[in-house]
Amino acid sequence: MSAFWTLWFRELAAYFRTGIGYVIGTTFLAIAGISLWVLATNLAQGPLAGDLAGNLFGSTGYWLAILLVTPLLTMRLFAEERRMGTLPTLLVAPIGETTVVLAKFAAAYTMFIALWLPTLVFAVLLRRCGAHLPPLDWGPVAAGYLGTALVGALFLAIGLLCSLLTRHQAIAAMACLGVLSLLLTGGLLPLHAPLAAIRQLAHQLAAPRHMADFAVGIVDTRVILWYASATLLLLFTAVRLLEVRRLR
Repeated sequence: MSAFWTLWFRELAAYFRTGIGYVIGTTFLAIAGISLWVLATNLAQGPLAGDLAGNLFGSTGYWLAILLVTPLLTMRLFAEERRMGTLPTLLVAPIGETTVVLAKFAAAYTMFIALWLPTLVFAVLLRRCGAHLPPLDWGPVAAGYLGTALVGALFLAIGLLCSLLTRHQAIAAMACLGVLSLLLTGGLLPLHAPLAAIRQLAHQLAAPRHMADFAVGIVDTRVILWYASATLLLLFTAVRLLEVRRLR
């Protein structure tokens, strides 16, 4: 367990030692700030289309923040180790592949959650901007943050796996961005897919559809299970790929 925390702290510190952490934080807060300003301006002019939580967790700014921040958080996790030639050293150390993968994932997830913490005040600020709004219902807001945590875990696991497959951070980031874009636009596939199985799969992969339910307070255990299972499967795949590299 001490090896896990040591590696977790090392990866977390690397975000700020290399400066990428400041870039990520600035990018996220800039997008979040602009989104807050746009919503506040619209609220001051009149009622919004949909409820407050739906506008918070379904806006273009919300998905843009996740889409841009996730590749930045994960692109260096393994790609940098491979480029520097330190991955073989890490693999021969007396720590298991599972510890390596989980520690790196946990560091990225810690950063992801830390980025979202300041946005907890957004709902309160927006409620004050719209005197015509009903009392704030914290249920949908809490469900929206739960959905964000689940989506973030899956997206970070995808990014981690992309980083493991290449030694170039830019390639890892672009691959992650491409996969995430498919997940965000998966809801469009049922309109054109000829087979029911493909339509159902596309529906399951469409993250915005799931967040729309979370944003109105609908917490479906099947959706939670889907995100948890997919995240664990991706992390398991990463562990197995590391084991193959150790045996080479």
